[in-house]
Amino acid sequence: MNMSVAIPRETPTKGALVAIGGAENKTSASNVLRRVMKLSGKPDPIVGVITTASAIPDDVFKGYDDAFRSLGASEVLDVRVRERADSAEGRFTDMIRRSDVLFISGGDQMRLTNIFGGSDALDAIRERHDAGMVIAGTSAGAACQSATMVYGGAADDALRKGAVKMAAGFGLVDGVIIDTHFLERGRFSRLMEVGATNPEYLGVGLGEDAAVQFDGDTIRVFGDGHVILVDSSGIERSNVFELADGEPVAVSGVRMHALVDGYGYSLTDQRVLGPEELEAESLERRIAYT
Repeated sequence: MNMSVAIPRETPTKGALVAIGGAENKTSASNVLRRVMKLSGKPDPIVGVITTASAIPDDVFKGYDDAFRSLGASEVLDVRVRERADSAEGRFTDMIRRSDVLFISGGDQMRLTNIFGGSDALDAIRERHDAGMVIAGTSAGAACQSATMVYGGAADDALRKGAVKMAAGFGLVDGVIIDTHFLERGRFSRLMEVGATNPEYLGVGLGEDAAVQFDGDTIRVFGDGHVILVDSSGIERSNVFELADGEPVAVSGVRMHALVDGYGYSLTDQRVLGPEELEAESLERRIAYT
């Protein structure tokens, strides 16, 4: 009798997704960039750097080239996509497919979505992420990661209907809207206005040199700065639907959490996870997959 033994097939694991609030430390002491490299699971990963959002791509690439090489990258690829035509070029999609870590710099997030939207390059980014590539972005490169992104709105008077400008992002993470340079530029009212009109989204306000990893239904916080979560799902009342654009918004029942390195948040349970609970969860996951 012929007997065959079924050999389990290895299923590709989606790569880590990291959003950074901007102005991250780029020296060899960087906690944030070091963590990004470690998430690749490789001792000497290939890092692709996208500087599309920046008006000074040469300077920005040089800074990250130096930083990632000092942290052990075997290669740092200059994915210099500047126009929509570039996003269809094979040399750039090849760089994306070669990368173990893809890093998206800061600048203007509307340049990112305008140039990459509906492109071969964005398809390659999503495919490689699904197959295990780490994606990390800072400032504009973080804001673009959600399905809906913030791209404008004055921080000093954003609690007015329509004051915060939003557009479609890359759609790499659902259920959140990301804002960056959050404490340093006083952007609390921006995410409160977003929450008043879109309470299903969790607002993730990233301080400078602070980062989050979106890990399934868990948000993991790391770096030296603060991450502020704005939870509008339990809003008790608001006048936003009664207003014309530009009129001041009233809202009550918004919850906020200030998190630092080692803390987390469960999107499923809508609660903060302390360091001990988050570490226990990570240990259980490692045991389950060994």
